[in-house]
Amino acid sequence: MFQSLTDLLIAHGTAGMFIAAFLAGSFFPFASEVVMLGLLAVGTDATGLLLWGTAGNTLGGLFNYGIGRMGNPAWIERYAKVPPEKLEQGLARVRRYGSWAGLLAWVPFLGSVLTVSMGYLRCRLPYCLFNIAVGKFARYALLISAYKAI
Repeated sequence: MFQSLTDLLIAHGTAGMFIAAFLAGSFFPFASEVVMLGLLAVGTDATGLLLWGTAGNTLGGLFNYGIGRMGNPAWIERYAKVPPEKLEQGLARVRRYGSWAGLLAWVPFLGSVLTVSMGYLRCRLPYCLFNIAVGKFARYALLISAYKAI
């Protein structure tokens, strides 16, 4: 199924990139990099992929933030699949670094924990949004640069 979903998203160009990035940015297990590389391979505009990928991935992180903001640890564990011990680790990092932790929201697994934790601790949304977007933009920009260097 993963392969057919990836192929479907690649077939839809930048819209597919947006959806893949949203899924990957949220707690759903998905690798948007595969879709981005597939779209780059078929000649899709890198700037559009960078912008739509960043937008989708950032919104996925904000989805996690929203789940955390609900403030119910049972829901966080059930829906965001963040176990209590991981939530505690994320909360400790966010207490220490605040919204700056959003710069690492692109890191697999850790990013979901951080974005849920930022919502749980009610970090200021504009700062979270900015830092999450910067981190996700940088990750996709590096991926595109590496692809072009090959």
